[in-house]
Amino acid sequence: MRFLDVLLGRTKPVRPNLDVLFGIPAAATALEAGLGLKATGAGAVCFRTAEGVMAERAQAEAMELLGADRGGEVEVSRDEYAYTWATYRRADADLAALVTGLHAVNTTLVEAGFGTGLLCTVVGFARGDGRTVGLVYLFKRGTVYPFAPIGGTRRDNGLELQIRAQLEGELPVEPDLGRWFPLWSAPPLAGR
Repeated sequence: MRFLDVLLGRTKPVRPNLDVLFGIPAAATALEAGLGLKATGAGAVCFRTAEGVMAERAQAEAMELLGADRGGEVEVSRDEYAYTWATYRRADADLAALVTGLHAVNTTLVEAGFGTGLLCTVVGFARGDGRTVGLVYLFKRGTVYPFAPIGGTRRDNGLELQIRAQLEGELPVEPDLGRWFPLWSAPPLAGR
């Protein structure tokens, strides 16, 4: 960091630690045993859409990585905040393969120079009663947190805290609850 950056309070963007994603399958075992949560086979990468030919090429390459040869279905959508969601669904709900695919998308975007545009990755889980929960990986923090929506605008804070307790020692959980942002429109948490 340069002297002027320090004086003006500017910081270098943190490079995402994408390997945290590979800890999710092991943590899923604890979630299933402790809370009855099972992986749904759906996950998504959320990123700020960049403009230009290089950005389009990187996004196309990332989506190609998730193509049918990986045994899943890919869908790209935009939310009300103009973020792009690359959603990957696997009919076999193979969590390790899902995480590997999501990691490949993230890595492709980072290597193409769009790492600062990555917002989060969400991996979907569900309980026996059909309620969905997302494990959210924050790129800029290198941490995960649970998001348990109830209906359209409420969340189950009690369940989120139970999930946090289950994840302790398994994954780096975001300690600042103020950063546990609600992701109401996250595709892995919505029905098909």
